[in-house]
Amino acid sequence: MTDSPPRIFIFETTHHAMWAEDVAREQAIPVEVVPAPPEGGAKCGIALRIPDRRADELTNALDDERILYRILQA
Repeated sequence: MTDSPPRIFIFETTHHAMWAEDVAREQAIPVEVVPAPPEGGAKCGIALRIPDRRADELTNALDDERILYRILQA
């Protein structure tokens, strides 16, 4: 069995992306800061990549903090 492709969380502002990274690290959710893919249409140039199996954890954490994001599959 192979792992699913990672998920890419994109943000409208750099502030939201950095805030999301802080939230993830505080909750021990492994994320990697990557360039935002052009097809995501985000105004922010950075994104967070996370293993698919952990994406729900990050989604819940960001929703709790009311951080706006969109998710792309890598």
